[in-house]
Amino acid sequence: MAVAKATMFIRQYHRRWVVDMDLSKCFDRLDHGLIIASISKRVKDGSILRLIEMFLKAGVMIAHEIEPTELGSPQGGVISPLIANIYLDAFDQEMKRRGHRIVRYAGDILILCASRTGAEHALQVATEILEGTLKLTVNREKTHMVKASQGIKFLGVQIHSSWTGIQDKKIDAFKEKVKAITRRTSPVNLAQVIADLNPVLRGFANYFRMANCKELFRDLSVWIRRRLRQKQLSDWKKPSRLHRRLRQLGYQGEFPKIRMRSWRSARSPQASFAMPNAWLADLGLYDIAGVETGVLPKLT
Repeated sequence: MAVAKATMFIRQYHRRWVVDMDLSKCFDRLDHGLIIASISKRVKDGSILRLIEMFLKAGVMIAHEIEPTELGSPQGGVISPLIANIYLDAFDQEMKRRGHRIVRYAGDILILCASRTGAEHALQVATEILEGTLKLTVNREKTHMVKASQGIKFLGVQIHSSWTGIQDKKIDAFKEKVKAITRRTSPVNLAQVIADLNPVLRGFANYFRMANCKELFRDLSVWIRRRLRQKQLSDWKKPSRLHRRLRQLGYQGEFPKIRMRSWRSARSPQASFAMPNAWLADLGLYDIAGVETGVLPKLT
C-alpha cells in the first residue's frame, strides 16, 4: 500500500520531485520519554506503561555483559516496529498539517513534491521536525532529492513516472537464494529441492508482483528450470541414465553423450526432452511466470 500511494502521488498528482529520507540508526535513537508520552496519549493503564518502560530499559547483551539502554528500542525487539511507528506518527501528522504529501513505511520516508523548490523546502521542514522535535538524526549522505523520471527506490522497487521495476540488488539476492537451494552438490533429490525452493519463489513473486516485471519473471522462470535440470543431470551422473529416461518417454535412435555436470548441457535438447516443463510442474514447481504482475492494492 505504501508503494501504491507513492505511485499514485507520482502518476496521478504529478508529484515528480521526491525527497528520499534516511534516518541514522532510527531504533537506537528513540527517546524513551517521548515514547512513553506518545503512548500515554492513548493508553492510560499505568501497568502497561511501566511494562513498556521496562522493555525499553532492559538492556542489551554485548560480549556476555548486559549494558543499560537509556536510549532507543532494541533492533529486532518484538514491539520495536510498533514503538517506532507510534514515535514517528508525530512527524506524519505535522507534515500532513503543513500540507506535505508523504509516504512512510517504518523508517523509510518519501516526501513527494511538485517542484524542486518545494522539495528543498519540504526537506528543510522534515529535518527540523525529525532532528529538533523527535531528537533523531537524518543521514545526510543517503538523504537526497530525485526526479521520478530517474526512478524512486522504495521498499525494494524502483518507481518511475510510467512504470515500476525491481531493484537490481533484490533480484541478485533472490538469485543467490535460488542458487544455494539448487546447487548440483545438494544431497537431496529434485522433488525435495523443489519443495525447498517453492516458498522462496512464492514470496518473491507475490511481493514483487506490484512491479511491471512480466518479462523478468518469464526469464527467471526459464533460468530456474535450467538450474533444476542441471541438478537432475548431475544426480544421474552418467549419460546412460539420461538416455534410458528418453527411451522411457518414447524417443528412439542414438543419443550423443553430453557432460552431465555442465551448465551448457542443462540447456541441451536432451535435457529439455527428458525433463519437460510439464514434468517439473508435476513435481510441484511453482511457476513465477504465471503470476499476474503490475498489480497494486486499491487505496481507499
